[in-house]
Amino acid sequence: MLASGNSSSHPVFFILLGIPGLENSQFWIAFPFCAMYALAVVGNITVLHIIRTDHTLHEPMYLFLAMLSVTDLVLSSSTQPKMLAIFWFQAHKIEYHACLIQVFFIHAFSSVESGVLMAMALDRYVAICFPLRHSSILTPSVVIKLGAVVMMRGLLWVSPFCFMVSRMPFCPNQVIPQSYCEHMAVLKLVCADTRVNRAYGLFVAFSSSGFCMFVITATDVTQAMLWLPYGESLPKLFHTHASHICVILSLYISVPFSSVIALAPIYTEWFPSLCSVSTYWWPPCSTSSSVV
Repeated sequence: MLASGNSSSHPVFFILLGIPGLENSQFWIAFPFCAMYALAVVGNITVLHIIRTDHTLHEPMYLFLAMLSVTDLVLSSSTQPKMLAIFWFQAHKIEYHACLIQVFFIHAFSSVESGVLMAMALDRYVAICFPLRHSSILTPSVVIKLGAVVMMRGLLWVSPFCFMVSRMPFCPNQVIPQSYCEHMAVLKLVCADTRVNRAYGLFVAFSSSGFCMFVITATDVTQAMLWLPYGESLPKLFHTHASHICVILSLYISVPFSSVIALAPIYTEWFPSLCSVSTYWWPPCSTSSSVV
């Protein structure tokens, strides 16, 4: 059933299939996903509690880590509860506006997470190259301003394609072959030219989570190696960047890959859906487990 608006028509609700092709196994598949979600929630809340109560941790590195934990909590909570409801209780319907809100939160906070990781890379660069001036360069006010810029960047980059989708007419088909509402999956239900939306969506995915951020982080590490003697730089860089690099790779590879695979002609039904699901629960888990 379609609801008519002033400039477009949209369905009252969408139907989320979960993981197509694995319907008979979804009940059991939900258990590891639930365990991962519990790990992400408990781990990130623990990190926030420790940073809040221990005043010696009120430093730039740990403040950025707190921002990352909040982002991970929002990102994982945007997808996992609905996905578990689909797997365990067959709650496949999602209201139209709730679907668009989910699209916004997923992509906005994915962009925010990549921005926080970039800020953490900047913090490590300053700590390695200017250890005596670190506290004077990254003051609390600078950290707050960086956090505000990262948040505004995520909100402003994602808002346009959410607005464009909301103004477009939808086809009678209401089925989304995934466990949550994702931008590219929703675009497939639109009965209009979506080339601009697809191009902008891919631009946001790659620029916020792909090549641009990877180049910035690699540049920071390269500059740090040039500032320190070779024998001293490698152990120090590994000590300060190991967990950071793991989280970066889990996010920077999975998000662009998920966006591209949504447009590719994949013949295995469950593979694209499983890849897109893992995109948004693995980074929060890897962040909390690498710290805790």
